[in-house]
Amino acid sequence: MISHSRIRALLLQEWHLSKRSLEIIVDTAFFSVIDILVLGYVSMFLLGTSNGLAARYLIFGAIWWEVIRVTQYSMTMNSLWNIWARNLSNMFIAPLSLREYFIAICVSATMKSAVIAFGVLVPLAAWVFHFQLFSIGFAAVALTFINLILFSWAIGILLLGLIFRFGVRVQAIAWAFIFIFQPLTAVFYPVSVLPPMLQHIALAIPLTHIFEAGRYVLQYGQMPLERYLMATIFNIALFVFSLCVFRYLLRRAKDTGQFVRNES
Repeated sequence: MISHSRIRALLLQEWHLSKRSLEIIVDTAFFSVIDILVLGYVSMFLLGTSNGLAARYLIFGAIWWEVIRVTQYSMTMNSLWNIWARNLSNMFIAPLSLREYFIAICVSATMKSAVIAFGVLVPLAAWVFHFQLFSIGFAAVALTFINLILFSWAIGILLLGLIFRFGVRVQAIAWAFIFIFQPLTAVFYPVSVLPPMLQHIALAIPLTHIFEAGRYVLQYGQMPLERYLMATIFNIALFVFSLCVFRYLLRRAKDTGQFVRNES
């Protein structure tokens, strides 16, 4: 039985931790704004050349990439903060289920990315760079956001499993691992610019289909529903796979005692 009060307690903990942590504020909101400003000014430079469409691709990718980065970062850092504070094992000694824990960290991470993306980055891009994200249509925005969140949840759960299993010696993956996907998934450019071998790898990653679909809508004004459907299927499969891997890694962490040693 899922307890809403325990989920609210975890969300409240995350709220108090985030609002008092300069590191979290800098790593999420501050870096997101800086990235949009830098790439936005690059896009303005491109607009002065013959690459107007490439300029729109750039700022489009920048906004959506921050949704991925902030969501995944928030999920993994939530656990790391509790490990550093020697509080993670205490949370699971309490009557807290793994399902409730996942719901809480997924909800809090999604709320952070939504506030930063739609409350800060989208208005900033519209005001400074005259880029209207919702020009692609509400349906395309919604499908893109949902798929990016699903992918970020899946990667976040995989990284949590690795952190629980191997401890803080692999903590750098909490903020660095996601960047492996940035060049492979054609965030800022069409996948056709990649070498043929990398194109095959890129097309096996759900993110590639999302960004390709978004660029198609920007260029032609039509939604390639088959791309969104393919990305959704891939994301659901990846999410289920991540849960299975996490359960295995958590079981191994408990069997070897690493789960408790993480706080020593």
